[in-house]
Amino acid sequence: MGNVKLVSLRIITADIKRLVQFFEDATGITAKWATDDFAEVISDSFTLAIGSTRTLAFFGDDVAEPVNNRSIIIEFLVENVDDNYEVIKGLTSEIVQKPTTMPWGNRSLLFRDPDGNLINFFTPVSDEAKKKFA
Repeated sequence: MGNVKLVSLRIITADIKRLVQFFEDATGITAKWATDDFAEVISDSFTLAIGSTRTLAFFGDDVAEPVNNRSIIIEFLVENVDDNYEVIKGLTSEIVQKPTTMPWGNRSLLFRDPDGNLINFFTPVSDEAKKKFA
């Protein structure tokens, strides 16, 4: 099968301007807009693509449905999750879990974006977790 590389994650939304603005504010990264219906938040380590529901016409009917994800958590490694918490709590009232040190050694902040997608900002704090993400 050859080399397989995850290139990006894409969120489909009915309100692309709102969701792109949220991720710009949450990550501090300015999105690159390809069209009015498609933008990408790009860093050295990830690309988060955000498409409007109008982009689904290219794939066929009933391919994806916005605001219905209840199984995926999008995770971002951040320098200091407690500092990020101060920013995030100003962006959303849907804090699922305030910064908490998890049994596997990451300090984690779990919240929902405006479409209800679960987002995890985390910082490795144990020696083992720090080694994993070094």
